[in-house]
Amino acid sequence: PAAPPRDAGRPRRPPPIQAAKQRFEVLALARDDGRVLWRRTAIEATPPAGTHPHATFASASPVTDGERIFAHFGSQGLYAYSWDGELLWSKDLGDMQTRNSFGEGSTPALHDGVLVVNWDHEGDSFIVALDAATGAERWRRSRDEPTSWSTPVVATGGGKPQVIVAATGRTRGYDLATGEVLWQVAGMTLNVVPTPIVAGDVVYVTSGFRGNKMQAIRYAGASGELDAGDPAILWQYDRDTPYVPSPVLAEGQLYFVKRNGGILSALDAATGAVRYAVRLDRPDNVYASLVAAAGRVYVVGRDGTTAVIKCGPSFEVLATNHLDDGFDASPAIVGDVLYLRGRTHLYAIARPLSAAGGERSAP
Repeated sequence: PAAPPRDAGRPRRPPPIQAAKQRFEVLALARDDGRVLWRRTAIEATPPAGTHPHATFASASPVTDGERIFAHFGSQGLYAYSWDGELLWSKDLGDMQTRNSFGEGSTPALHDGVLVVNWDHEGDSFIVALDAATGAERWRRSRDEPTSWSTPVVATGGGKPQVIVAATGRTRGYDLATGEVLWQVAGMTLNVVPTPIVAGDVVYVTSGFRGNKMQAIRYAGASGELDAGDPAILWQYDRDTPYVPSPVLAEGQLYFVKRNGGILSALDAATGAVRYAVRLDRPDNVYASLVAAAGRVYVVGRDGTTAVIKCGPSFEVLATNHLDDGFDASPAIVGDVLYLRGRTHLYAIARPLSAAGGERSAP
């Protein structure tokens, strides 16, 4: 008999969602009861390409400086609103051509009146800094990078704010004021998605598509092309790293899942030493980034299950909770409330106010 095809038995990637006319909206909801305070249509348009079937055409997160809200719809534009929902300005940065029509998803970084957008795609990639008040361009730098979905972060260790972007070719640190490349290092895999994690003068970068890589880099004072022997590279790790979800740093440890779930690892952030790597019963499929609060790590799954893990060198599950929904968006923690954006509902989760002190503890 004829030999089976090489990909026999492998799950096939589902086809992308085809582009069709969409309404791109921004909603403001009251934190206490979820009522809609205002709702604005930014644009109605047909995206230039399709998107991944597990994503949407509005995958980037809004960001705010407490006075303005910035909604980034990628190829459909960047929109700045007042706290009351008045459109202040908008910016068209062009059309993205993402790898395999996987769609767009990088969120802008915001720091001290500067909004930074990374635009890595299959065309001419670039990074651009905009004035948050007006949308005027402050600087722009070309990037020799294929599509990436990682969100830039601004790091302030060493006294000079840097924009750090993880990508396939190089992770780079840019001077926030000028756009000058201060340092760069190779090592990430294809399809870089996780957001870098900054703690003091160290940044942790990772990726996990067709390979595994995590690096701890002392970015403050780093200069030029870095390699494995450079003292700025504190440690590297090459097992069980995440594809989509970002790690979380809590109480001196980095927590992350393998690829998109299944194995949870905890590493000492200072040395890279493995504290544990264990299989989670549930959830076993994770797109949402891990979050932490009050000595707990929250791992939120696509099936509606959340595992609550105790922070520490030993693995301990404190609780496993389930909601009749699915979660791809990353949770947000504000004060003592955990917000979850599901496919059908938005949830605010917290313990009831105590009768004695009128205070809540972590959910």
